[in-house]
Formats: sequence, structure tokens, C-alpha cells
Amino acid sequence: AAYDALDDETRREIEDMVCEHSLMYSRGALGFLDYSEEEKEMFRPVLQRLVRTHPVTGRKSLSLSSHAGGIVGLPMPEARVLLRDLNEHATQPKFVYVHKWALHDL
Repeated sequence: AAYDALDDETRREIEDMVCEHSLMYSRGALGFLDYSEEEKEMFRPVLQRLVRTHPVTGRKSLSLSSHAGGIVGLPMPEARVLLRDLNEHATQPKFVYVHKWALHDL
């Protein structure tokens, strides 16, 4: 629903973007910055599409996470502002499902 609520211009802009996801980025935001060379290699960024299409329904959705710290081909400041804006958009209460567990839900 968050993707569907974006304006057409934004959807066109982000359609082919690829994010760099890294545990080092998300942990770095919390102050964890001292990584060994082995850890830097182990946690190097993984590329993931920003917009994904469901293989059966064809419906598109945003693929966001706290690990997304860059976008391939965009300067870092621009990428981080865009990711921040998309995360703020996608986490509005109207787009967030909250489950209240009850007996026998599983």
C-alpha cells in the first residue's frame, strides 16, 4: 500500500533503483564503528532492488530496511535522504500492520 500511495513521478524515479544493504550501516547508526577487516568483508553490502514485483500478482512494493544505506549510482547524501523519506512514508500508521496475538493464531 505504501508503494501504491507514492505519486507517479516518484514511482518512475525509483523503479530501477538498487539499494546497498549492510549490517555495518545499520549498526554504525547506533555507534558500532570498530570492525575488523574480517568483519568488514563478511558484512560488505548486498544489493537488493528498491522496488520488487510479486511474481504471482504483479503488485509492486517497496523493499526497505534499516540496513539500506545507499543506492547504486546516487551520491550518498541524496541516497540517504531518499531512503529516509521512503522509510518515513512507508511506516505511517496507515501502512503498518500490527497483530494482536490471540490463542490459536498459529
